Amino acid sequence: MIRAVLDTNVYVAALLSRDGAPARIMRALSDGVFDAVVCPSLMSELEGVLARPKLAKRVSSSDARSYLKWIERVAVLDDDPSDTPAVSPDPGDDFILALARETGAQVIVSGDHHLLGLSHAEMRVLSPAIFATLLESLA
Repeated sequence: MIRAVLDTNVYVAALLSRDGAPARIMRALSDGVFDAVVCPSLMSELEGVLARPKLAKRVSSSDARSYLKWIERVAVLDDDPSDTPAVSPDPGDDFILALARETGAQVIVSGDHHLLGLSHAEMRVLSPAIFATLLESLA
């Protein structure tokens, strides 16, 4: 089974649109096609992003809470990474890389160009579209 770390932007995009690749990834997660790894810091970041005024206009606080609870039910909850070495040009991305490394994830899924552009990453970084296509080939 594929073990993946999904960047916050994937979770947000899936909530905002039921038709795109991120939504297809969430359906595959719900169907048990792969394991998504989360940790308290990732969940806290996602909660904060969903509470931002720009997103709160599109997603009610009730829907955001329900979504977070759903993710906690279907994902694999692990500890926060203990070490986050500077690897990415964007220091905020180092956390995602460290989480994937420490949890044995084979892939990171992100729409973030900083992560997608890493050529020396320890694991593959795929766009949501490519990962969704991969998952569909497994189902």
